Amino acid sequence: QVQLVESGGGLVQAGGSLRLSCAVSGTTFSINFHGWFRQAPGGQRELVAAIRSSGATNYGDSVKGRFTISRDNAKTVSLQMSSLKPEDTAVYYCKVIDYFREYWGQGTQVTVSS
Repeated sequence: QVQLVESGGGLVQAGGSLRLSCAVSGTTFSINFHGWFRQAPGGQRELVAAIRSSGATNYGDSVKGRFTISRDNAKTVSLQMSSLKPEDTAVYYCKVIDYFREYWGQGTQVTVSS
């Protein structure tokens, strides 16, 4: 059974940095997508950053230039967040696509104080 575990969330002041990690356990075939999404209270879940097996990346407009996604290995992906703003406050979720199956983590809270 594939499971995703996020870590690294917490409370940080505006302008600070955090690094999120997502570790995939279980048997996978070929993960071709790693992504980070976030959902603020009352809001919709939105894409933050994604990286494909080719290495291609894309970012949400609000985080471009501040966040960086990286794939440490086939089963671990990180999100370096810098210059954090109060509007970055949300629950951050990791998602992978393994062949044609999608898996989500349980989420990790990121709170940015002003």
